[in-house]
Amino acid sequence: MARNPFAIPGTVLDQYANISQLPSGKNNGTLQEYVEEQEVKPVGAAKGGMPPRNKKNFRSTKAGAGMTQAGVMAYRRKNPGSKLKTAVTESNPGPKRAARRKSFCARSAGQMKMFPKAAKDPNSRLRQARRRWKCR
Repeated sequence: MARNPFAIPGTVLDQYANISQLPSGKNNGTLQEYVEEQEVKPVGAAKGGMPPRNKKNFRSTKAGAGMTQAGVMAYRRKNPGSKLKTAVTESNPGPKRAARRKSFCARSAGQMKMFPKAAKDPNSRLRQARRRWKCR
């Protein structure tokens, strides 16, 4: 059996340090061999992830940046239970959507302070997204 490239020596073995028998009746090998056979995901490996970065899923900077409706749906398929939504672009949204817009505008205003170079460039993704969301 090939060695698992993601297994860090000592860390996985520590979990099995105080057992006398190998789990699932696998008593024909050593504890070291059993631990090496275990499937270990790399640190930071997510179950879902982002959809491909293409024209269908993401708007260009000139088109206002952000995800399209198709991109949001692709993300939600990959990540069940997600509550991701598209931008609030209507001029007179309902109270919940207006609150979402206000929250986004407040967060992105903080980004403008953190990234003054992007704040000065009218064609940056940050400025384009704020324009799309109709932030003042």
